[in-house]
Amino acid sequence: MAGFQSGEALWVERLGNLRNVIRQELIRRQLSRHVVAGMTVLDVGCGQGTQAIELARIGCRVTGVEPSAALRTLCAEQAASSGLVVELLDGAIEQLDDVLFGRRFDLVCAHGVLMYMSSRHEAVARLARRVADRGRLSITFRNGHALGFRPAMRRDWAGALAAMDSDEYVNELGVRARADRIEAVERDLVDAGFGIESWYGVRVFNDAIDADVQVSADDDLAALFDAEDAAGCRDPYRWFASQLHVVARR
Repeated sequence: MAGFQSGEALWVERLGNLRNVIRQELIRRQLSRHVVAGMTVLDVGCGQGTQAIELARIGCRVTGVEPSAALRTLCAEQAASSGLVVELLDGAIEQLDDVLFGRRFDLVCAHGVLMYMSSRHEAVARLARRVADRGRLSITFRNGHALGFRPAMRRDWAGALAAMDSDEYVNELGVRARADRIEAVERDLVDAGFGIESWYGVRVFNDAIDADVQVSADDDLAALFDAEDAAGCRDPYRWFASQLHVVARR
């Protein structure tokens, strides 16, 4: 994840911005439809631990794998302040076999990781090996079908036209990354022995807002979250989402 590392400091600085708050809340809601207390969970690239901590809060036994010492520290501090336990391991997706020594989990998550991987197929295969029998895999990725939507909503017509013919983009951290189409991800999942159980859109109506926009006291966040959640669960809206969230089952 060398690409992300170059944008890590800016990522931490923007953790409280509206875009990230929406993204994390949508993934939390979507995951909650597939998770029950007592499940073992592996969160790969867990970062500052937003989802790992939420999963621990509902009674899951959570292990986070994260290559950044700074982000692991943030996760540990936030878990401790909430009175929760999250096992944290130093490592990246390429090192899972070495770090986990054959351990498998009821749910394996990799959110915001695939866009930085040189080989999506290999990354999905590595994650799949960590999933227990009848377990689930939860992944998010940049939506290649809607790559032109954000620049168009920002009235960047040249950028929108260019994005329609590309699977690469420069994200809000200034890092070059890759977008994927859901049918290509599904092929990788099938190769790994999985079928898609559900898929969702993440951030449909609010993707064009500036990355520096903070949560405002004037925002009706409950209504905003409900609208985004509804759009992320149904056609045609979810096809326009910035990211897609796939939950697959072995």
